[in-house]
Amino acid sequence: MTPLPLHGSWSFRFEEGKSIEDVADPSFAATDTMVVPGCFDLLPRWYLKRGTALYRRTFTLETSVPTAWLVVDGMGLRADFRIDGRPLGVHPYPYSRLEIETGPLDAGEHTIFAALDNRFDWATMKLARPYYDFYFHGGFYHGVSLVFDNRKLFVRTRDYATGTVEIETVNFTERDFDATLRFDGKNDVAATFCGGRATVRVPDFRLWSPEEPNLHTVALNDVRARFGIRAVEARDRRIFLNGKPIYLKGLNRHDTHPDFGPATPEEVMIGDIQRLKSLGGNFFRGAHYPQSQRFLDLCDENGVLVWEESLGWGNGQGYTDREDFELADQAFLDQQVAQTRNMVRQSFNHPSVILFGFLNEVASPKPAALALVTRLAEAIRNEDSGRLVTFACNCWKGDLCNACTDVVSFNSYPGTIPCYPGLPDELAEKVRNDPSSGFNTIAAYFRALYHDKPILLSESGCAGQYGLRDPAAGWGSEDFQAEYIADILETVRDNPDIAGCCLWQMNDNRTYHRNSPGQVGKPWAGFSAAGIFDSHRNPKLSAATVRRLFAELPAR
Repeated sequence: MTPLPLHGSWSFRFEEGKSIEDVADPSFAATDTMVVPGCFDLLPRWYLKRGTALYRRTFTLETSVPTAWLVVDGMGLRADFRIDGRPLGVHPYPYSRLEIETGPLDAGEHTIFAALDNRFDWATMKLARPYYDFYFHGGFYHGVSLVFDNRKLFVRTRDYATGTVEIETVNFTERDFDATLRFDGKNDVAATFCGGRATVRVPDFRLWSPEEPNLHTVALNDVRARFGIRAVEARDRRIFLNGKPIYLKGLNRHDTHPDFGPATPEEVMIGDIQRLKSLGGNFFRGAHYPQSQRFLDLCDENGVLVWEESLGWGNGQGYTDREDFELADQAFLDQQVAQTRNMVRQSFNHPSVILFGFLNEVASPKPAALALVTRLAEAIRNEDSGRLVTFACNCWKGDLCNACTDVVSFNSYPGTIPCYPGLPDELAEKVRNDPSSGFNTIAAYFRALYHDKPILLSESGCAGQYGLRDPAAGWGSEDFQAEYIADILETVRDNPDIAGCCLWQMNDNRTYHRNSPGQVGKPWAGFSAAGIFDSHRNPKLSAATVRRLFAELPAR
């Protein structure tokens, strides 16, 4: 059976301030209609309100099925799902793609119910915290569907020079069998599967790269996968793609828009990809959560490299009432591992994804952080996906956790966090050599510890309010931002120990608002103005600066 989309209008009710446990009732009296995908807390009636949203709709099956899977491509923040009143569990994984088994379904009409809680409540929501520096919306981000076959094919490049790949069957009943694989809808290859794996050469193979994003398909009977043949390595202080060094020129990107929140339409995704490429960029860091599968499809097709990371931000750094509050909580630790493993499995066949990360700006000098990072790195490597492991480190002095990574990545904002830029020459020197935050200082520190690992600048940038022009280049103006971005990119360009950079950030985005717990918010109505483009994708002065200096960075 083909998948059944469950997009469109659902019956809806919002219960402000209440939890799932307070109000989850499949027979609720609807007061409104809500569209899926979409963020309910961006509509006028519930704008930026927190509580539990109740959703309901019916669907019809022509034939009975022994089981099915409810697929949710990102939601916020915690959800209780039921079919015909039968519980399917409560799922506390914001942004993650969920595949929830339904059990048997008879032919005829069925009712699906969902209760989505977008409140911050440590007792029930471990992964989304009120101090994280981006806004958490409630709703279904990229759609809901019902699928009737969860078998998959994972494709691993084993030798890019000969087009040799390993095909792994996932959720198949049989593990040992002979089969015919069909590549690209026309080329048949005999394969013998042992333990669910077979190694074959792809006929007429073409490598995937940013310059030539060639994609292949493979089908085993009615199970199909799309993939790219490419290999990623970290050695000799560089990242290599298909045996050639590649220099990462990127932007951090939040999957959000002021009108849609994280339920970004495809045209927004495509526009962001085109804007990145128009600047001469080749790389997105998906900050700070798993990316939608459609966005990764588009990156595959357009030759954009991606760092994908699981949800985390500043954990253990004292933003909560007790400094080690999260890193000592077993449920938080276990859910971090579960969401990270799920991210790898969901994105397995996307050639665009070359880095998997986690725990942005974790308190990495702490032994408790090292214990968790060790578990997360092992969870990624155990999947044997062929990706490199990293995380964005802002606690470089005394960092313990990069012992676990393939690539050392650091975040630093010299002269702006804390904010004392000084005059232009003083600011440029801070970016280069400030003893606590200068890029050359940090790169030299990590190079002394890790002789061969690539080093990336994973975040740096500053606010530049769109339309605010100042001949004195005062902090917060477009002029200051363009100056600061030039300092960043010129320093990176001139440091041979840095193998790539990812500016903060692509687009302005909402972070907090006036009622965010424990936060005063941002100066500009709760929005970060650090984007090279504003939230509606209008370019600032710094966009031209990025275009000019990306062209001066190494081609490889």
